[in-house]
Amino acid sequence: MRLKSLEIQGFKTFPDKTKLSFEQGITSVVGPNGSGKSNISDAIRWVLGEQSPKSLRCAKMEDVVFNGTDKRKRQGYAEVTLNIDNKDRALDFDGDDIAVTRRYYRSGESEYLINKAAVRLKDINELFMDTGLGRDGYSMIGQGKIDSIVSSKGEDRREIFEEAAGISRYRYRKIDAERKLKSTEDNLLRLRDIVTELEERVGPLEKQSEKAQKFLEYSEEKRGLEIALWLLTLDRSQNELKVQDEKISIAKSQYDDAETALEQIQTESEEIYIRNGEYSSKIENIRTEITDIESQISEKRSFVSVAENDILHNNEN
Repeated sequence: MRLKSLEIQGFKTFPDKTKLSFEQGITSVVGPNGSGKSNISDAIRWVLGEQSPKSLRCAKMEDVVFNGTDKRKRQGYAEVTLNIDNKDRALDFDGDDIAVTRRYYRSGESEYLINKAAVRLKDINELFMDTGLGRDGYSMIGQGKIDSIVSSKGEDRREIFEEAAGISRYRYRKIDAERKLKSTEDNLLRLRDIVTELEERVGPLEKQSEKAQKFLEYSEEKRGLEIALWLLTLDRSQNELKVQDEKISIAKSQYDDAETALEQIQTESEEIYIRNGEYSSKIENIRTEITDIESQISEKRSFVSVAENDILHNNEN
């Protein structure tokens, strides 16, 4: 296992994406005070899962995001990626290269990724457990760390020795198992309380159970009756529908007959109207002829009257 490179963007004093490559041998970073050398080790500690802002020399976790200057606007998130060569399979991961990434947004959201796949902080802690490379590992020794180790309590030194000996994984598993056992005991205690409470309610519950059983029986009987009533109503409805269908069929037949008769009446009415027009024309012609004849009769009568006067006059002569 070998640290290949470190990629930093938006973390503390690294607004631009910066990549630090670590080749074979010893790599040193030099610079004046305040140039950001310690921010590199803080970035490594942070990407490995450090949760204490104080350990990162910050007042709050939001301070790890580049806060901007007079000439540069502040960043919205901080991202650090740790690239590790795992060809020797020192880490329990099926891959020659491992890229561990942590991304923190100014809104407070945080992401952990291994080879661009989202994981939990617990997964990263378990990956580096017993390797000395974790956030609490002995591989990162800062200023005053040696004095802190020497002057620390025996229990604290024991954790460092356990990490170096490679047994911290089992201690972690032991603590996790004890926590689960404690949670299980609490659950069992709660279950005992519930069982005791339920035992006191067995008597009333039996009566309620009998009532519930009767209710279920009556409900089933009611359901059967409702189904029977529904079927009866359905049969009656079907019969009524059949009767109505027959009536509709008869009415439709009568309607068709009435339509046919109406068409015939309309045809006859049209014929009568035509004949009436013809008869009216004939009547008008006859009236004209009668008028002419009456006029001729009047003329003839006048002629006869004149002739009679002439005859009378001739007779007198």
